[in-house]
Amino acid sequence: MKMSGGPPSINIKVILLFVAILIATGTLFYTQNLVQKLQTKERQIVQLYAKGIEYVANTSANDVDITFLFENLLKPIDFPLINSSPNDKVTINSNTDIKDVRNVSYDTTLSKAQLEKFFEDQIKEMDKIHKPIAVTYKDSLVLQKIHYGDSKLITQLRYYPFIQIIIAALFIFLAYIGFSNIKKNEQSNIWVGMAKETAHQFGTPISSLMGWIEMLKLSFQDKDKVLDITEEISNDVEKLSKITYRFSKIGATPEIKERPVFEEAKKVVDYFQRRLPQTGRSVELSIEGNETVCANLNSELFEWVIENLIKNALDAIELKDGKIKVTVKESRKYAEIEVSDNGKGIDLKRRKDIFRPGYSTKRRGWGLGLSLSKRIIETYHSGKIYVKTSSLGEGTTFKIELKKC
Repeated sequence: MKMSGGPPSINIKVILLFVAILIATGTLFYTQNLVQKLQTKERQIVQLYAKGIEYVANTSANDVDITFLFENLLKPIDFPLINSSPNDKVTINSNTDIKDVRNVSYDTTLSKAQLEKFFEDQIKEMDKIHKPIAVTYKDSLVLQKIHYGDSKLITQLRYYPFIQIIIAALFIFLAYIGFSNIKKNEQSNIWVGMAKETAHQFGTPISSLMGWIEMLKLSFQDKDKVLDITEEISNDVEKLSKITYRFSKIGATPEIKERPVFEEAKKVVDYFQRRLPQTGRSVELSIEGNETVCANLNSELFEWVIENLIKNALDAIELKDGKIKVTVKESRKYAEIEVSDNGKGIDLKRRKDIFRPGYSTKRRGWGLGLSLSKRIIETYHSGKIYVKTSSLGEGTTFKIELKKC
């Protein structure tokens, strides 16, 4: 049964799109609600201004102090306002003497006729936004009309959510393109890396087979030695079969069984111990610890992880006398496997990167060995794998934790 990542990915995209629409709608609704409240407040100010003028018009001038009206009622007005006659005309004494206009910018060089046309157009635009408020005498005769528009704050608030949505959409679009390119590059690197990792995996048994064939040619008369070599060739062929099986299981759900951890790890150690002399390197490889603890695991994939850790240790050893030790332990909940070496160690800053696909400090490496190991342990076995300790020039210890049977 293959594992498919399509539907969850689609669901996440739908959820993210829904959340984005919800946020945009909420922002738009909230902003428009603020605009309506501000418009109501501004209309109340204009109505109060109109009532003040009506009060003055309907009261004897000797009894009214209009200073308060024009110094206090007009102060909060920061939006365009025009007082006109009942037939929507503005009184223009001169280009610089237009008392019935507030917060409306106009060109003082225009002629009287041009200014009348300008204010006529302004009144029409204002009336499209807000119904003018009439100032009446004795509640029947219209003395003048008050036309007004929106303040700069309301205009900014009205268009702000749309600008915000456009900027957010542009950012999401650019981010999508960027992440798509990154994803394509990662996928390309992974495919190339998988090909290199496959060649790397086949390299060990194939090189070993070539060595056994040469020894077989030199020892064909020694029947006992021929039998030993034949057995080792059989082991390498089996190894090739295991590698094929491992790669066939990428993306599929592996079969998990209760297995003795020490025995599974020892298979890998024994395989490498017989082939280390052929590499021409002096490395002591050993295994010790609890031989009875068991865990739920897939033999082939678990062996792959131990192989990757041993190969990683071999690559890290620069001393003439290298040491690699595999230790199997048991804690209250876990079967613990540690792979230690006396290699060059890992810089503290790089410990988080070593499990990242594509990261490698080796010239011939493609950085998939530890990444695959992490996926095998954490995804397929629900365990943990991490760097327990590491010191530059002294060595590294990787630790695996698997739930006990």
